[in-house]
Amino acid sequence: MLFDDTYQTISKPAQGVFKDRGSKFLAYAYPVNTEAAVKDIVSELKSQHPQARHHCWALRLSPDRSVWRINDDGEPSGTAGRPILNTLLSLDLTDVLVVVVRYFGGTLLGVPGLINAYKQATIDALNNAEIIRKTLNSLYEISFSYSRMNDVMRIVKDENLKLRDQLYDNTCTIRAEIRRSAENRLLARFGQIEGLEYKFISAG
Repeated sequence: MLFDDTYQTISKPAQGVFKDRGSKFLAYAYPVNTEAAVKDIVSELKSQHPQARHHCWALRLSPDRSVWRINDDGEPSGTAGRPILNTLLSLDLTDVLVVVVRYFGGTLLGVPGLINAYKQATIDALNNAEIIRKTLNSLYEISFSYSRMNDVMRIVKDENLKLRDQLYDNTCTIRAEIRRSAENRLLARFGQIEGLEYKFISAG
């Protein structure tokens, strides 16, 4: 299998809703990249919906999709957080938090009913979200003499590199994002430019 340096997430928050036998399930999807974001978001939703019975959620993090958390918030185990997470898994989304706020309608839905409700509310929110594909990039600082500017900029343009910082003087410095799968090839191209130096700054 080729190294996959892309992943899917959502561009901005989105909402969905599902109703069953008087209960209302409001789903809120957020793009997040840290676990710390969960506490603030859930607290905010609890303050917006103080009468709601449950605030259940699932989180999936990191480009390799390896980090996940679920919370049933008082619903029977496996009936809320897990179906929310399974929806994220089936759509292959990461760096996403989905919180489903439930208003109880007076009728017990049973385990299959709950699983379906949390799943359908999540699907509705994600159907309303813009799903985007991102690439895994490494940030490099590249230094070169002004006389080599055209050589460097030709590579930047050819490869459509995203520049973070640019300083042009006798010695020029740029910071460029290089896609992981193209890293070795591009660094070899830069390495052919006389006097050019590069150093790895961070992975993202």
